[in-house]
Amino acid sequence: MQAVFLDRDGVINKYPGDKRYVTSLKKFCFLPGAKGAIAKLTQVGFKIFIASNQAGVGRGIYARRTLEAITRKMLLEVEKAKGKIQKVYYCLHRKDAGCSCRKPRPGLLKKAAKEFQLDLKNSCFIGDTIRDVITARRAGCKSILVLCGKEKLANRKSWEAAPDLVFKNLKAAADFLTKQH
Repeated sequence: MQAVFLDRDGVINKYPGDKRYVTSLKKFCFLPGAKGAIAKLTQVGFKIFIASNQAGVGRGIYARRTLEAITRKMLLEVEKAKGKIQKVYYCLHRKDAGCSCRKPRPGLLKKAAKEFQLDLKNSCFIGDTIRDVITARRAGCKSILVLCGKEKLANRKSWEAAPDLVFKNLKAAADFLTKQH
């Protein structure tokens, strides 16, 4: 079974900016084409998972219930577009917590693989940061960087890891993956 892991902020919804968080329903705005891309991946048989650091909860910037409300909204909107997200995995820990689930550590992906019997070698992780690329590598997945969030192609020379593939956004990545499937 192939799985597609997605980071949330900067891949599915608008990147809030460095050191900023999506702290309310009002601030959660889908990127153009994201819902359709998830639907397209779902319809060809990919299992979709979210793997995202949400340290704002651990830092007390917003409440867990707010994150849960944002997640419910996201899942409902994706379902309305005919997509399905199997499960959402968040790391709520602060950067200094030393947990195994905070990206770039692969704990979230490994947890999903164990729960859903996924073959990580035949899966990919789509993210908007080099941290996501490193997470994919550490989990044994293919890494796909999208340029609609934090990372910019102009920074390529300073990347500590090169992604397997680079696309403009989630829609372009989904178009490519569905043709390969």
